[in-house]
Amino acid sequence: MHAMQYELTLPADYDTGIIRERVARIGHLLDDWDGLGTKSYLLRERGRFGSPVNQYAPFYLWNTVEGMNTFLWGGAFQRLSDDFGRPVVRQWTGLAYEEGGAVGGSARFAVRRREPVPDGVELADVTARAAGETERLAGADGAVLAAAAVDTSRWELVHFSLWEHDTPKADGDVFQVLHLSAPGRDRLPRGRQW
Repeated sequence: MHAMQYELTLPADYDTGIIRERVARIGHLLDDWDGLGTKSYLLRERGRFGSPVNQYAPFYLWNTVEGMNTFLWGGAFQRLSDDFGRPVVRQWTGLAYEEGGAVGGSARFAVRRREPVPDGVELADVTARAAGETERLAGADGAVLAAAAVDTSRWELVHFSLWEHDTPKADGDVFQVLHLSAPGRDRLPRGRQW
């Protein structure tokens, strides 16, 4: 599994209805994308759910590098870059993935938490704790799924979870889920990934 996200931080007075309309119009285009586990079309709105910014920030869980590369280099990502400018695309190597108890529910909210991996710690302990946190999140009431991944170029962990209600049992940045494409969700490897 590979995780990926880019963030488009928008002006404070930006009409986020434009993003909602865009997702309603094109969100389905990745509903059958080869190699994609899930794409969560995420929006933060300034002043809602604790957000200090307006931000469009899709989060991807990929089953294959080929699917991710086809998205990035095959034209789909170019359309976004043409409309908003080319954002930095963050990538993390998967550590753990779990389905939540609300797996059949509709994902309405997402929580993303990034945290540094401190110097001098045992990496095996850090990754085991991340896998344990993924299990804990997936077991919480209302959880649709949970994942953890690491960026070794920055030594940063990312914890990501989807929720069917607006009171997620996770800490981090809260996003509204505008659409969920999940063509390969059933093929995302469960549990820890090492």
